[in-house]
Amino acid sequence: MSADFLANWTTQMRKGLLELCVLASLKGKDRRMYGYDIVKRLSAIDGLVMGEGTIYPILSRFKKEGLVETTLAESPEGPARKYYQLTDRGRQLLGQMLTAWAEVRDGIEAVTVAESLS
Repeated sequence: MSADFLANWTTQMRKGLLELCVLASLKGKDRRMYGYDIVKRLSAIDGLVMGEGTIYPILSRFKKEGLVETTLAESPEGPARKYYQLTDRGRQLLGQMLTAWAEVRDGIEAVTVAESLS
């Protein structure tokens, strides 16, 4: 039972952090990325475990919510590519999410450090 619990908990944790990671990968005033580049970048994070089928729906939702904007650019390797870039609203939300994440991370660290000292 504990293996199932851990697997479910890990999956839920990853889902919760994935949106933060997608927005953070686009951080920077003039940074724009091709969708597959975001997938590759996030796939390199140990423990995150996701693929294209997960990232593109998130990007689509972010576009509908006004968090990212897209541009099409011709590609020498085939069809035009869609690039994603944070909007001002997306940058603002990312800042709020990073603050919330830092509070949670610091709280967990404080609890685990306190436990190891007792």
